[in-house]
Amino acid sequence: MRLRLPVERPTEPPTGYKIAHPLLSQDGTRAGFTGVSLGGALPYAVLDEASCVYGRRHRPPARLCDCGFHCVHERAAAEALLCTAEHREAVLLEVSVLGAYIRFERGFRCARQRVRTATVGPCVCGTTAVALADAGWGRPGWRALAPACAGCARARTSVSLASFARLAGLGLRVVAGGGGTTAPSAELTAGGAPGVPELAAEAALLQARLDWFQAQLARLGERGNQGGGQG
Repeated sequence: MRLRLPVERPTEPPTGYKIAHPLLSQDGTRAGFTGVSLGGALPYAVLDEASCVYGRRHRPPARLCDCGFHCVHERAAAEALLCTAEHREAVLLEVSVLGAYIRFERGFRCARQRVRTATVGPCVCGTTAVALADAGWGRPGWRALAPACAGCARARTSVSLASFARLAGLGLRVVAGGGGTTAPSAELTAGGAPGVPELAAEAALLQARLDWFQAQLARLGERGNQGGGQG
């Protein structure tokens, strides 16, 4: 006798939580995410369809396979994963579980998902993040990003939280979470005109970059003067 899983027909998509690393395409025109465990080599967009990480031809989520998008039921369970050393630079995602899914005790494994909200933690220096900056690693064609304050992001490839939301599209909301040394900025969204918090974050990031460039120009000027005196 073959056991069959119970069939659910919810009136609206279930909500799940997970952590992931934000990504920026090599040309800087697209934004996405990559997982922290199984399937981490396959970047995905805000709205995407799962594929089998083992290259099998079945449609995820297959009952006898691990394929599909994974998420947990409880936000606190996903936040707990951010405490581990290897996941400190990941962001917390709130997703809609779409298409066929398998329900487990702690979460879902589904065929499709839509990322609704990305909550960004503080910069490694402890300051509230205003940008996502190059984390120093990536996937082919994609740069991994990490939360950064204006000062730490100034010499690295980076995008503000609002810019990341616009590049990701489909109404993604990017929120600066608590835990930093300054008050977290307001919710940032891809839709509508930028407000005061978004513009302030953009201005802080641009000013930090300008300060860094001016310092580099000053160093080059000093070297040039020294070289001229020796002649």
